[in-house]
Amino acid sequence: MKYIFSTLVIFTFSFLICNFSFAQNAQRGVLKGKVSDEKGNVLAGASIFIHDIRVLVIADSIGLYQSPSVSQGNYLVEITYQGFAASIQHVAVNGETIKDFVLLSTAVEQEAVTVTGVSSATRLKRSPQAVSLVKKSELMQSSAPNLMAALARKGGVSIVSTGPAIAKPIIRGLGSNRVVTINDGIRQEGQQWGDEHGIEIDEQSVKKVEILKGPSSLMYGSDAMAGVINILSNQPITAGTIKGNLYSSYTDNNSTTSSYADLSGHLLNGLNWNLYGAIKSAKDYQNKYDGSILNSRFKEENLGGYVGINKAWGFSHLIITSFNQKLGIPEGVRDAASGKFIIFPETQYEAIANDDQLNSRNFITPYQRVNHFKIALDNSFSIGLHRLAATIGYQRNQRREFADPDAPKVPELYFDLNTINYNFQFHLAQKNGWKSTLGMNGMQQQNRNKADEKLIPEYNLFDAGIFAVTAKTFKQLTISGGVRFDMRNLEIKGFQENGESKFTGFTKNYRNISGSVGIAYEASNTVTLKANIAKGYRAPNAAELSSNGAHEGTYRYENGDKNLNVENSYQMDAGLEIATNHVSFGISTFYNHIDNFIFYRRLASVNGGDSILIDNGTELHAFKFSQAQASLAGFEATLDIHPHPLDWLHIENTFSFVSGSFSNDIEGSKNLPAIPPARLLTEVRGNFSKVGAILKNFYAKVEVEATFKQNRIFSAYNTETATPGYSLLNFGTGADFGSKNKTLFCLYFSVNNITDVAYQSHLSRLKYTDLNNATNRQGIFNMGRNFTIKLNIPINLK
Repeated sequence: MKYIFSTLVIFTFSFLICNFSFAQNAQRGVLKGKVSDEKGNVLAGASIFIHDIRVLVIADSIGLYQSPSVSQGNYLVEITYQGFAASIQHVAVNGETIKDFVLLSTAVEQEAVTVTGVSSATRLKRSPQAVSLVKKSELMQSSAPNLMAALARKGGVSIVSTGPAIAKPIIRGLGSNRVVTINDGIRQEGQQWGDEHGIEIDEQSVKKVEILKGPSSLMYGSDAMAGVINILSNQPITAGTIKGNLYSSYTDNNSTTSSYADLSGHLLNGLNWNLYGAIKSAKDYQNKYDGSILNSRFKEENLGGYVGINKAWGFSHLIITSFNQKLGIPEGVRDAASGKFIIFPETQYEAIANDDQLNSRNFITPYQRVNHFKIALDNSFSIGLHRLAATIGYQRNQRREFADPDAPKVPELYFDLNTINYNFQFHLAQKNGWKSTLGMNGMQQQNRNKADEKLIPEYNLFDAGIFAVTAKTFKQLTISGGVRFDMRNLEIKGFQENGESKFTGFTKNYRNISGSVGIAYEASNTVTLKANIAKGYRAPNAAELSSNGAHEGTYRYENGDKNLNVENSYQMDAGLEIATNHVSFGISTFYNHIDNFIFYRRLASVNGGDSILIDNGTELHAFKFSQAQASLAGFEATLDIHPHPLDWLHIENTFSFVSGSFSNDIEGSKNLPAIPPARLLTEVRGNFSKVGAILKNFYAKVEVEATFKQNRIFSAYNTETATPGYSLLNFGTGADFGSKNKTLFCLYFSVNNITDVAYQSHLSRLKYTDLNNATNRQGIFNMGRNFTIKLNIPINLK
């Protein structure tokens, strides 16, 4: 397989080089015109973004704009201006093309563009699948402890958490290897199988996030059964400018300090770049039941950026990132009499943690150290009226777990994962309303163990898929669909430990066909109807097939099953969107049937109760991976009331519900494990574009986050326990401070959990730590009251 891959890469880049001169000699054009409002007033500073080639142009002081030279063709152009509805249009550029745009004032954003799950940039209303967008401004106004927690505010999205530093996304009840994370065109690969393995992306570098809900194997292959989190960090700025940010924040609950700086430039000759650096440090977080949670501290030191060229023929960008994180692992072991946390349990150093240890930023065992390095080349070339996109990347993920207080710098577990990703897409020129793409993507992966303890075996993986997608657009109707063929080869390496077989070597070959078909119908300017049917799949991962060992981060001894089969997902979606001047409403429903659903369960002892193993003196519950037929169903609904003439007022409501069940009960339980409870988020917000001579974009909001009780649990083998409901009251405010149309700095302030409610998230893994005998409460509770302040200083130069 590796020889096939090497040949493929050589052939592809030879093809790119051969076509490069052709692309340079292709016919050129330029797009120019004027941007104004419905009354004819010019909109100086309006943004004109040509998505397919990543060109951003800003209208001048009299509303005029002009793009650099581009290849002739059909482009999706998005025009935006603060306080006005975005205009999204397909524009055919042929020579000097003059196109004026008129924007309408509005209190809400009613249009957007997505690049996730489709062959190229598409109007969100034309996408048959449910997609949620999260902009940088929303992330800045959020006080969530991490990026994934901020995304979990969207309907249908939740997280599996291990304290404030680690969160894995759950989409419509499915997570772990069933959600694919994309970062600037590269599929993120960092031991994705672990619930306690976070997403190794610097959150401050993120400019925009797109969340696609539902099977997405058509475009992304195995593992995209639940959906896709597409994180966009590197976006070129306007030619002839240099921009940057100096950012700092402080969170009082766990004394988190965060500093970030970036600088982007785009020369008139097309050379552009971005460079960022970030440092983040936190002590142990607190709540009123547990006090300070021993060893929930963390630290990050990250660097990244890109350098590239944008020309009329397209662009080529070299992306490099380095993510470095240290994470304490809260064990939750307590003193039986006092209920206080114990440091270094079951060792000669065991003692009740004192105040200095609970207030320290120094790391104690057990803890993790994660280093994730990525380098990628992202290219797009014009070939006549067609376009070729080619991305290839290399990632190295090193994850070390330290657990011995006598040797705190010697890892007991050390996963070293190396991955090469590739993605090639040939976009055919749009013709008679048809927009089609042929593509091929996949990865080659190698995992090695470099410590004495082994949880999962070493393995080699090769994955490749070819696909074809097309969409036909009529006046108000878009029909889209496609088909994909995948192949995956997984070679598990055998291993002997103390003369006995710990891992049995074997090879698995998987083949699969995926597909989808959907429609999006704009019944009127205010009503859009959507429907989609899709088949997705997921091949079992190495942990599910072969794990055999103690997993420090999960409080489990895990056992795999090499006979697991491929998961196949069959999902139907239907949606309705209504957007008027006073009310916006949307609902998206789904039903998902999964063949061979993989889950883990506790093993039962032959004497009754749980099966418990003693590993190096530590008691661990034994878990094994199993399979069964399953189905999920649910919906997400949003209601935004913005009554005219009170256009500044927004009353937003987001409700999500998902239910999952096995086709046949397992030990008396039919409920799927790790299903998030129903949730209602209500936000009352006031937005003011200008307040006096100094404040701009001022906002103030009050939120009530109501999470319902979760009694629909997988109770077999005592795998899961019920969780009571709770409500959190939050507040936030912020504004841009400036003078003479120049922003000097932006300030944000928020309070989460104002009433200091003690609660446990149903998907918090700390919920299953030891019983506090002093209070008779099981596990560790989530973060208590939390104040956050953020300061951002923009830098703008020419």
